[in-house]
Amino acid sequence: MSETNPYMMVGERLCMDFINTVSWRESAEKRREWFTGYTELVDWCIHARVLNGQQAKALLLKAEEKPAEAGGVLKLAVEMREVMYRIFKSIAEDTSPLEKDLDRFNEFVSRFYRKLQVIHEKDQFTMKFDYAGDNLDMMLPPIFQSAVDLLVSKDDLERVKQCEGDPCGWLFFDTSRNRSRRWCSMADCGNRAKARRFYKKEK
Repeated sequence: MSETNPYMMVGERLCMDFINTVSWRESAEKRREWFTGYTELVDWCIHARVLNGQQAKALLLKAEEKPAEAGGVLKLAVEMREVMYRIFKSIAEDTSPLEKDLDRFNEFVSRFYRKLQVIHEKDQFTMKFDYAGDNLDMMLPPIFQSAVDLLVSKDDLERVKQCEGDPCGWLFFDTSRNRSRRWCSMADCGNRAKARRFYKKEK
């Protein structure tokens, strides 16, 4: 994960990029949390195109009025991300997720899907989360939906991988034709691994 680009998006799925909002996830010394406040959560969601500028402005104004509620949403977002991380990490490792993580994931299903509605527009039916424009957690349902869509698509799950760069820990959806991708980014962790191999060879 790049230190110069804090919004490096390499997961190939919204839920993967959301999970990757921790730099050097598996390092106790270098680990860095991106969501240090509600403002940072909103800022990332603009970059990820979950929110537009007008929505973000409304949310930040309401967050100023209700800081405790905004703090609660931030805490919920981080918890949701970590549950998603543990579940998808188990998939990447071809192991079963913990029952407590699946239970918590399903609690998020119950929470968010109460707002899901079938909408008829432009001569077609679509499913949308019916959120008012200033609900402080309105960015979470579409991110969560991305995780659900990936989890229930069995063939796609085989493409969920974890970067082999130690201690990166980032997850990604492998879109390569032969499913050979190994790094979150060849320009980042891939280059570091290449440099280490060259150094060992020269040594």
